[in-house]
Amino acid sequence: MADIHPFILSGGAGTRLWPLSRQAYPKQFLKLFGEYSLLQQACQRVSGEGFAAPSILANNEHRFLVGEQLQDIKVEPAAIVLEPCARNTAPAALIAALVTARSDPSDLVLLMPSDHVIPDVASFSSSVKSGAEWAKSGHLITFGITPDGPETAYGYIETEGDEPVRGVRRFVEKPNADVAREYVDAGNYFWNAGIFLFEANTLIAEFERLAPDILDCCRRALDGAGEDLDFLRLDLDAYGENRNISLDFAIMEHASSIKCVPYAGQWSDLGSWSALWEIQDKDADGNAAQGDVHFTDTRNSFAYSESAALCLLGLDDVFAVATRDAIVVAPKDRAQDVKAVVDAFQKNGRNEVFEHARVYRPWGWYEGLSEGDRFQVKCLMVKPGGRLSLQSHFHRSEHWVVVSGTAQVTVDDKTVLMTENESTYIPLGATHRLENPGKLPAYLIEVQSGRYLGEDDIVRYEDVYNRD
Repeated sequence: MADIHPFILSGGAGTRLWPLSRQAYPKQFLKLFGEYSLLQQACQRVSGEGFAAPSILANNEHRFLVGEQLQDIKVEPAAIVLEPCARNTAPAALIAALVTARSDPSDLVLLMPSDHVIPDVASFSSSVKSGAEWAKSGHLITFGITPDGPETAYGYIETEGDEPVRGVRRFVEKPNADVAREYVDAGNYFWNAGIFLFEANTLIAEFERLAPDILDCCRRALDGAGEDLDFLRLDLDAYGENRNISLDFAIMEHASSIKCVPYAGQWSDLGSWSALWEIQDKDADGNAAQGDVHFTDTRNSFAYSESAALCLLGLDDVFAVATRDAIVVAPKDRAQDVKAVVDAFQKNGRNEVFEHARVYRPWGWYEGLSEGDRFQVKCLMVKPGGRLSLQSHFHRSEHWVVVSGTAQVTVDDKTVLMTENESTYIPLGATHRLENPGKLPAYLIEVQSGRYLGEDDIVRYEDVYNRD
């Protein structure tokens, strides 16, 4: 059988894992356990025999994060396709089919999220390959997770028969607790994992029959796509005309040839802090922790600290998460309600929703250290080969001090090479650039001063990353 073409969806914001997951750096890019991020684990999960190189559908704002994380694990993607705006999983799935069909319409596509935890790679691969024969015969394959309890946060798939690949009676939206309990007791209901396997031409034909408007938008978006560095950027106008609708609603609930592959291995979509607690190793009191955490007279709780010592005293069944700029403490059974906090912060324009204290850029990162009236101090890390845009500022001047590594600095018509403990001054309005020509990361302290210090006070003249 020909290779299966994985298409990994990486557009989510992961708001229920706030404050660790932020819009600019959501949960699929985080190393929540182990040495690899969830996106990297998803790529590694489908890197074995029988799988082609993966393609990624990513948010435009995350394109450099995706590229960098794939480079870190030495994965050469078949494509990184950029969504100009979010339109749910139906248009995303169709783009996956259309991109794959360009090489061979009969190729199999494995559509999967980037932020799931599936530790047993061999078992997952076996499940995928057991559904491949059915997919080659024109069926749409979905994967159902064997439930270990009456979960109300997931949709369900009602199946028929007891074969390794079963028929599907219906898809059910998230039930209440009583109905979920009935589903688990019945034994033929599975959690809907949002993982699908299909021939490219099979899914395209279903869209032509059930959602021709989406097919028209996606075809035009792909025909009008442009190459940008290593990315394929879908046409904004055409893609933006799509309905915001899931693949389940648009296609799966109405298609006739659907099969379900039950999967009994460990799985989690890490949809909340309580879900992360469930898959962690725990101490004798049922507590799980990451970072500098200390439990006293505390049970069945989860704590995460990015830097400070975090102490839980006399608490049961709670989670506590502390980053540099935000802290959340709540009962574990309220973990899903973190999204309400994020929504409220977003309405108030709080930056903690969008970015971490450490802000990642394609050239490296910067992190605020101190700020006050008319001044701001940051630490910058410029990775080897990294190059900031050629730019100027209307409202601020800057001092740069090299802490370690090598930095090449251009100010107007002068370029100098700076090493440890050397500094330079960037006058207000001067055209300047910072780059790292060395083989090690360059760390600098930047002191900004002026009447306005916002990140939007930048005029770019040239940028190797094609940013606006």
